[in-house]
Amino acid sequence: MITASIVLFKENLETIKKTVDSFLKTPLEKKLYLIDNSPVNDLESHFKHLEIEYIYVGNNIGFGKAHNLVLNKINSDFHLILNPDVEFQSNVISNLIKVLLNEPKVSFITPKVLYPNKEIQFVCRKHPTFFDLINRKLKISKNNIRKNEYQDQDLEHPFYPDFIHGCFMLFKTEDFKRLKGFDERYFLYMEDADMCRKIDDIGKKKLFYPKIEITHQHQKGSSKSIKLFLFHLSSAFKYFLKWGT
Repeated sequence: MITASIVLFKENLETIKKTVDSFLKTPLEKKLYLIDNSPVNDLESHFKHLEIEYIYVGNNIGFGKAHNLVLNKINSDFHLILNPDVEFQSNVISNLIKVLLNEPKVSFITPKVLYPNKEIQFVCRKHPTFFDLINRKLKISKNNIRKNEYQDQDLEHPFYPDFIHGCFMLFKTEDFKRLKGFDERYFLYMEDADMCRKIDDIGKKKLFYPKIEITHQHQKGSSKSIKLFLFHLSSAFKYFLKWGT
């Protein structure tokens, strides 16, 4: 049994349909939770399905808090945290579960992530530092960015990075619930980095598994919007106050 949750906010209908269809094609017993933070309930009528539960929140409560709304609902073996702009083949989840079952020390697994043009997304990172975040914005040291993204190692082989970006996080449900989901102090951004730190604290790991791949549009919102950049900055301060610089 697998569950999944997707948080929505003013999403493009055609984009989210592709993501939902990808999940529903998975040949397993499953349940998808669509949690809509949008100001207007325009999407619910498009997702009437026995394997979908649509939760309309009515206001934007943030990414982590919205995902946490299903914590007391899920009784699955595996729970997928999924972005609304991801596509994948029907066997992706099943094959990742097979790997995860043989990894007792791993809390979640993420496959190789590609842009629509098939270029790789560097979703694996070292734990963030204050300099890393400044450097990514100002490009002070390209060498530091390469090291931070593990670009100097062979990314065609599985490994256990410090931090994996959260567009597709396939959890063992018991670990996701043990960690009490995401820290709700983060409205948007850094909640996945925080989650990876919490996994370290319980003696578990995160697995990057590039032998399986998915496609992610990845809008890079904080680099295009002042408002989203300020959300990112606020989350960064909360992260470093909690975990140190």
